[in-house]
Amino acid sequence: MAVTAPPREPSPDAAAPTGRGILSGAVRHSAARTVALALVATASTAAALLLPAVLGHTLDLLLARRGADATRWVLLCTGLVCAPVVLDACDELLTATTAARTTAWLRHRALRHVLATGPRATARIPQGDLVTRLVGNAAHAGTAPGSLAGTVAAVAGPLGGIAALALIDPWLAAAFLAGAPVLALLLRSFTRASTDSLTGYQRLQGEIAGRLVEALAGARTIAAAGTAGRERARILEPLASLARHGHRIWKVQGRATAQAATLVPLLQIAVLAVAGLELSRGRLSVGDLLAASRYAVLAAGVGMLVGHLNALVHGRTAVRRLAEVHALAPTRHGTRRLPPGDGTLRLRGVCARRGGRQVLHDVDLTVPGGTTLALVGRSGTGKSVLAAVAGRLADPDAGDVTLDGVALRDLTHEELRREVGYAFERPALLGGTIGGTVAFGSFTPAPGAMTAAARAACADDFVRRLPDGYDTPLTAAPLSGGETQRLGLARAFAHAGRLLILDDATSSLDSATERKVSHALLHDLTPHTRLIVAHRPATASRADRVAWLDDGRIRAVGSHEELWHLPEYRAVFEG
Repeated sequence: MAVTAPPREPSPDAAAPTGRGILSGAVRHSAARTVALALVATASTAAALLLPAVLGHTLDLLLARRGADATRWVLLCTGLVCAPVVLDACDELLTATTAARTTAWLRHRALRHVLATGPRATARIPQGDLVTRLVGNAAHAGTAPGSLAGTVAAVAGPLGGIAALALIDPWLAAAFLAGAPVLALLLRSFTRASTDSLTGYQRLQGEIAGRLVEALAGARTIAAAGTAGRERARILEPLASLARHGHRIWKVQGRATAQAATLVPLLQIAVLAVAGLELSRGRLSVGDLLAASRYAVLAAGVGMLVGHLNALVHGRTAVRRLAEVHALAPTRHGTRRLPPGDGTLRLRGVCARRGGRQVLHDVDLTVPGGTTLALVGRSGTGKSVLAAVAGRLADPDAGDVTLDGVALRDLTHEELRREVGYAFERPALLGGTIGGTVAFGSFTPAPGAMTAAARAACADDFVRRLPDGYDTPLTAAPLSGGETQRLGLARAFAHAGRLLILDDATSSLDSATERKVSHALLHDLTPHTRLIVAHRPATASRADRVAWLDDGRIRAVGSHEELWHLPEYRAVFEG
């Protein structure tokens, strides 16, 4: 009886961090730098708050012709003027290094999660959009700790200015606070409108990037079809909406700046009017009037606050997009290792859905250890999905897959990838060099094993003709489709464990080369179980057994010769 597994389609991970969790994690990661940045920004603000009082007192001393006392205060003024210059330089340095450090941490964390999720990541988020999130959005989110520290200091300035006005004369603070509610509403409106616009803007950026990556992957097809203009229009279709969001962002920021530019002078004039009245009554000195004018400017520091809020809004919306990446359910692995065995593969009651369509229906299949099974069927019958499920590149929606009696989902990640190898129709050449590509895997094979695998894949001859042989950089080695496939086969052969799965991995080879590779696969490699997705009768005929997949179900299992007598089976290779 088949064991039913929980649904394996990508779903939000319950343990995934939220945007707020990612933001707090970023702040904790750069805690020391963030605290230092906050202290430097606060010290600079404190110096700015002290300066008006010291300037005012110094002016009063000079007007009173008390030069001896004024000298010390002049020197103190000089120090308070110079201190912010040094502190602001430190602030710029700490802001840049904190942003770079936080961005790197966010990117590494998100990349680890994407790689842990595996192929399912791009099933939920297009490749281009995924790259945009890991590059552009992570950079915006990386500025959040610095922006948070800067905002704290930016808030301290106006609050300190209001408190200083109250200390000079309570009526000065009252005059300013009369317009404070309008300032608060302005900032609230700016934050809300900016968040909505930025969310849409970043979403459309990712959509354009996703379409561009699709077009680059199909560049040859587009060129051959002569549809470059149509494709360009498709890629840039969201550009009009992107422009609308961008214009709205600038309008919101411009409107907030204009409103602040109108309101702030009015508040300053109100404070100065009250201060002038108090001066005429003899309740304030000329130095107090000077200090009050400066504190009115600090109290109305909305311009700086708008800039910091804008940076925080950018960071927060970017963090939300990163949180969607972390919400992808990663592949969970077990703790078991394989017992001694011959590599027997069993699928019981396996079902799989893709794009809302049932692709595999209750598949029961046994591949005895040490044998070669060819998987054949018409296009669209689920062969590649079955191949992915058989080696746990994907999990079935229902059913169970075991290797030597152990469910694949119970194996450790290291054990699974050491014992199950893959070769694909379009292998990705990773590793930097030709030799690095063959060696790329969960372990590094010995040089002799790597060379033997290349010979078995009929790749050794053309590799040795390259300028630097196996040390040739991939960028300096233009390869045909067949040569690329042979390198992918060599990589799989070099890492062959108990189970080797070839998903149409010989489709670009000529018949003679494919025959040599098949011979090496069956006779020259260490005995292991082989599952081969086959499209050619010759490939199926060399296998020990053939599994005929029809409409997501196993229709028959037997030798190629036995099945060849069935007209429907022969039609698989003819259509």
